[in-house]
Amino acid sequence: MDDFFWWIVLIGFLAQLVDGALGMAYGLTSTALLISIGLPPAQASATVHAAEVFTTAVSGTSHHFARNVDWKMVRTLAIAGSIGGAAGAALLSSGIGDYLAPFVAFYLSALGILVIVKAMRKVQPPAAMQGLAPLGFVGGFLDAVGGGGWGPIVSSTLVYRGNAEPHRMLGTSAASEFFVTVMITVTFAGHFGLESFGMAALALVIGGVPAAPLAAVLVRIIPRKPLMIAVGTLIVILGGLGIYRFVNALVA
Repeated sequence: MDDFFWWIVLIGFLAQLVDGALGMAYGLTSTALLISIGLPPAQASATVHAAEVFTTAVSGTSHHFARNVDWKMVRTLAIAGSIGGAAGAALLSSGIGDYLAPFVAFYLSALGILVIVKAMRKVQPPAAMQGLAPLGFVGGFLDAVGGGGWGPIVSSTLVYRGNAEPHRMLGTSAASEFFVTVMITVTFAGHFGLESFGMAALALVIGGVPAAPLAAVLVRIIPRKPLMIAVGTLIVILGGLGIYRFVNALVA
């Protein structure tokens, strides 16, 4: 194994640490890395999701034992997300992700600001968890198309709605993501074959699995306000980068 393999291992560790604690960024970070070294978007997404089968399994289990998971919510999110993920993986080769990217970027930026504002306000009782099925479907679809997106869409929305229980919302999202990731990976395998999952997937697994239990503990320790501000800031950054890429493409 060369040095580059171990760099991907490091990226997998750091990406999973952030993802497990904040509920997002593993797929987006890892996919961006693989695309930057020359992998086609479809293959990059397939590789990342193959790795995420293992990292999300460990993450979801860790959150379960940390009592961060609402399994009633998981059932709805997992079923809807799996359907959306399968549809997104099947349509990835059509280039539909290019059309969705600017809309997702603007949505993330606006939602990130709302999360930060809500973190600064007095805590209110948790809002009702409505619209979980549409949220799961959209999150799964965008996750497959972009190689990441479940966290920014689903986790951030749940944190915004859940208000006083960010750790529980993040744990629920993480547990749901496992089932969605399995469906996306199976769909990719059916379209591209198992050969699309190369050594990069192994490197991401080696780096990501050890970080998942640590992240599940961190999300219980970090106070509500800093956690929500961190989530909101990360969402705004991801949305801003998406807007920048969209505007840059228009100008070019």
